[in-house]
Amino acid sequence: MDLDQEFLEYVVKALVDEPSAVKVERKVDEMGVLMTLDVAPVDMGKIIGRSGNTAKAIRTLLRVVGMKNNARVNLKINEPEGGMRSPENNTEKRENTVVAADDVDVDSAIEDLKL
Repeated sequence: MDLDQEFLEYVVKALVDEPSAVKVERKVDEMGVLMTLDVAPVDMGKIIGRSGNTAKAIRTLLRVVGMKNNARVNLKINEPEGGMRSPENNTEKRENTVVAADDVDVDSAIEDLKL
């Protein structure tokens, strides 16, 4: 298992109520590294956070880990079957699913963590 995958699993398992349901898949292609995260439906809110702040912080941390290894790391959070999301939040769903890591330096990434 790669360091970025171990890191993501560690952070997510520390946040959720059902750590055994956490699954992280890692794929590498010409665009960089894509980490796909699956969690239990009841834990989705904990991973996304209020206004997507927790997901944004996780992505920022992954971006820092990726920069350390000269890799572009993206995170996709899969909505679980039976998710509790209402239809009017579809734009939020798209917003929280995939966000490309920007080409930024470590200082900018750390600045993103200051909420």
